Amino acid sequence: MSAALRLGLFRLHRVTLSCSPGQPVVYHWGRSMHRYSTEERGRPNTAEYRLYFKNEDGKFISPFHDIPLYSRVEEDHDVPAKKSKNNWAKNIFNMVVEVPRWTNAKMEIATKESLNPIKQDIKKGKLRYVSNVFPHKGYIWNYGALPQTWEDPSHKDKDTKCCGDNDPIDVCDIGSKVCSRGDVIQVKPLGVLALIDEGEMDWKIIAINIEDPEADKFNDIDDVKKYKPGYLEATVEWLKTYKVPDGKPENQFGFNGQFKDQAFAIYIIKETHEYWLNMVHKKSKCGDIVCKNVLVSDSPFCCSEEEAAAIVQSAPLLGESSPVSTEVDIWHFIKK
Repeated sequence: MSAALRLGLFRLHRVTLSCSPGQPVVYHWGRSMHRYSTEERGRPNTAEYRLYFKNEDGKFISPFHDIPLYSRVEEDHDVPAKKSKNNWAKNIFNMVVEVPRWTNAKMEIATKESLNPIKQDIKKGKLRYVSNVFPHKGYIWNYGALPQTWEDPSHKDKDTKCCGDNDPIDVCDIGSKVCSRGDVIQVKPLGVLALIDEGEMDWKIIAINIEDPEADKFNDIDDVKKYKPGYLEATVEWLKTYKVPDGKPENQFGFNGQFKDQAFAIYIIKETHEYWLNMVHKKSKCGDIVCKNVLVSDSPFCCSEEEAAAIVQSAPLLGESSPVSTEVDIWHFIKK
């Protein structure tokens, strides 16, 4: 096989680097993920499961703190073919995919654990799965977070009068590709929705993977209305009702449930990045957030790569998956 062909296969497919029994499984990812890899620990579909991240140098890192917010797409070799560099180089961000489209497991960056691996959320002692509210099955976008952002719980938003939810800012990728958990993709924000979740500000950035074949057509929130009719309405309905089957009331929204445009979304992203900078440099209180990192310059929370490796090695090795209850597949119908 030629070197060129081998390179092409690497860019198109996920490659398993280690899969010996009882050993951690390490994945490298395709073109948009080539700078990062992941390592699974514990038994999937259990409370002990964790997904840790490595950078291109093989160092264990925090996806919350060590993956940069701004991508390096502005480098000439990273600009997608036949795209205008001026159009693509501005305001492109890294997104950590926590939940692939059509899946139900509520996976999230563990902000209160060292190195912030991805784990499954737990409520009342049980693994959390989002309900299927007709006509939706699981998440209707690739769902994840922007690294190096933080919705500060001590900051009250001037428009909604709500404080942040203490998490990195959420992203809904509307691209056509179904991503994998742990992917790091490059996205272009198109707009934002002001979800108010149990009284907390929980911004939802609407974005598109820049490697999507149609990404060049999407440059603001109105383009979603034009080229993907019904998607924004479905997004509002999903976010409004997904907790109702669990006995909770419908979620509320700021701005009367209207999406704000790309400029507003970028403003929110930059604002939450500033909050993160203050937190990771001890200029604001971080509460129970674990800010341990490997690469953040001048951060008092910075640790050695040996310490980071020891954290991962102390976690259980990858084991067999636990079965998932068939209740996860139930479809719920909500009366209007």
